[in-house]
This record gives sequence, C-alpha cells and structure tokens, in this order.
Amino acid sequence: MSILHPRRPTRQVTLGDDRVGYVRIGGGLPNRDGTPTAPAPVSVQTMTTGYTYDIDKCVAEINRLTAAGADVVRVAVPEKKDTDALKQIIPQVRVPIVADVHFHFQRALEAVEAGVHKIRLNPGNINDRAQVIDVIQACKARKLPIRVGVNEGSIIERKDKQRRLKELGEFFSNNRRGYLLAIMITKLEEYLDIFYEQDFYDIVISAKSMDAVTVLEAYSEISKRFDHPLHLGVTHAGPKETGCIRSVVALGSLLANGVGDTIRISYASDAVYEVEDGLEMLYSLALRERKGAELIACPTCGRIQVDLISLVQDVRKMLATDIRLPIKVAVMGCIVNGPGEAEGADVAVFAGDRRGIIYVQGERVANVPEEQILPKLLEECKKFQARVESGEVKLGEKKVEIIPPDPIGELGSGWEAIAEKKRGTKPGTAQLTVGQS
Repeated sequence: MSILHPRRPTRQVTLGDDRVGYVRIGGGLPNRDGTPTAPAPVSVQTMTTGYTYDIDKCVAEINRLTAAGADVVRVAVPEKKDTDALKQIIPQVRVPIVADVHFHFQRALEAVEAGVHKIRLNPGNINDRAQVIDVIQACKARKLPIRVGVNEGSIIERKDKQRRLKELGEFFSNNRRGYLLAIMITKLEEYLDIFYEQDFYDIVISAKSMDAVTVLEAYSEISKRFDHPLHLGVTHAGPKETGCIRSVVALGSLLANGVGDTIRISYASDAVYEVEDGLEMLYSLALRERKGAELIACPTCGRIQVDLISLVQDVRKMLATDIRLPIKVAVMGCIVNGPGEAEGADVAVFAGDRRGIIYVQGERVANVPEEQILPKLLEECKKFQARVESGEVKLGEKKVEIIPPDPIGELGSGWEAIAEKKRGTKPGTAQLTVGQS
C-alpha cells in the first residue's frame, strides 16, 4: 500500500500551443462544461536568470533548461523592451513560456500580445481593480491561465505605512506564521473575487515563503479553501547547498500529502540544478516516470578500497550522456553491503581490493581492475539498454541470486594468503578462522 496520500482534486488548467506542446496542471475535478479530468503529472518549472531583452542569451538559456527537462519556463518582463523581446524569443523555443509581471499591468497585456502562454500576477504589486480586469479579459480572450502568487515578501502593504500597520494589527497573533497565513488567505480571497466576477477560473495559486514551515502551513490551509491547482515553491531559498534541503523538506512533504500540482525549486545558482533536483524529487516520490538512469551508491566508509567518490561522479556523467532508459545502476564500494544492493539494480558494480565485480540483473559478467571499472560498466549499461529496447529483457527483473565473494579471497585484502603462507600450506586449501592472524 502506498504511503502517499491521493492527489488533491483541482480544476485543471492548460498552457501551451500546438507548436510547443501543451502542459496540463492539476485535475480531478470536472471542467466548467462538466467534462471529467484526471490529475496531470506534477510538472517542473524554472525561471531564466538573464535579462529577457538579451534575446540570444535568453533563447539559449530557455533551450538549455528545456533540454534539462523543464516543462515550463518563466521569464521576467519588468520593462517594455522585455515584452518586445518575447516576440522574437517565443518562436525560437519549444516549451510554454510564462511572463512574470510585477507592478506594471501593461507588461502583462504586452506579453499576451507577444504570444506568451501564461501570466503570473502578484496581488501585492498589482491591485488596481480596473488594471486586473484588463489583464483578465486579455487572458480570457486568448484562453491563457493566470498564476496568482501571494509571496510572503510582497503581500503586506509597504507603500502605505498606516495601511500596513492596520493589516498587521488586524491579523497579528502570537504566532508569526498565524498572521502571515491570515494575510495570504485574505489577499487571495479579495483578489480571486475579481476573477470570479469576470467568470475567469483558469487560475493557479502559489503562496511562497523563505521559511519551510510557513510554506507547509500556507499550502495546507490554502488547499482546504480553494480548488485551483497549486504551484509549490520556497522563495529565495538560498544557494543549492542549503536551498535543496529547505525546498525538498517543504515540497516533498506537501506532495507526499497529495498537495501540489506544479513545482519550482529555487536556487541562487544555475537554474538547470532547479530542474534536475525537482525532477529527482518527483521520481523519488513516484510522481513522475523516470527518464534516464537511476544511480544509487553507498555513502563510503572505512571499508572502501577504491576511489568511490570519483567513480560515482564519473558514472553519473556517463549515464547522463549515454543512457536513455530508467535503468537502475548501483555503485558499491565494498563486499559487505555491495551484493545486497547489487541485487536490487539492473546493472551494478561492487568493489574490493582495487577491483570491481560487475553484475547485470544479478548475474556476474565481469571482474576487472579498478582502472577498467568505468569503461566496462558503461559497456554493460549500453549492452543492457540495447537488450531492453529489443525486448529481450525487462527492467527490474532479477535472474540469479548474488553470492557474496569471500571477503579475504579474490576481492579481499589478501589475509588468507598471508595466513596460509605462515602455516606453510598451499594457498586455497585452508580456511582462515576467526582470531587467526
């Protein structure tokens, strides 16, 4: 039985076009016309880091993020030169593009005209009713969805200090997160009322914070009150080294509880890492079908007799380049846990005394010195991939049981030979017993 909670049913929205393809977000509730929808796979989003008006660099970055596996890419459009650039950018990419709009509603209208596939608005920055209606009507005419994002950093009024104090006073509680949650929900209710009055329901909601606990509480509460799909994220999470923990703790917990329809992991780093880590989280939760190899490796310890850390990194790069199928590959550094882990993998290597034994679905195929482990492992992975693609074998099947080798034998450290030499016996004819030296 799965420990994951069923996905929360939501209204489904769709973005994209015939050229770039379509991405569906959410689902499970009937459409407005009554037709049923099934929950779409959780999609992975990211955002470009360069200037949108720098067209060639922007296109190159979007295409690189698409190649990494991004389902949706968002671009900032703070100035008119950015929305002007969209007219040349969009025809050169193959992924739905979201325009991130702050402060100037006119940028949203320009982005719609340029052919963007979705608009992101922030109630804290664009709150003039007439302006919001103009954006809604423009998106409604083109059948474009809108994401309403109530980030912690922008929901509280900051221009009018008296209004901000009133808000804080009205919603303040001893729990810092308590009044923030109240403000988030209230802002959403006020803002969404405008959309509903315009009969517009192609909406995605986000409620990000830098604090993982606030993110958990905010999305949990919002999911109880609104039936729109949720875009999950931890905003300004920091560098990859710490941001990955902050993001995965919050997003993984929500997804495991059935909350969330599309995600962005945010790093102050190369956005490719956001895509890679977001996909890996979804793969690990079985919320997406894995593409490419799955690499597992032991954490290393004092039993290691090869340079496992370098080997694992080399294997990872090799698999990313040459393996298309979700082959499970295990790289183990010793003969203690290696055999057991190898049995669970399609292709595996576990190392001993500067050597490695390679198995394919539990069947031993090679015993090579350390310097030949990497090329031989790649060879066996590619051969196995070809066999799967031809239908000869299936992923995840195990043919034979792996028998662990003698820890002081062919992969051991030679203690048996030393002991037998001391006793004057022929190597291989005596057993080393506990306590002998």
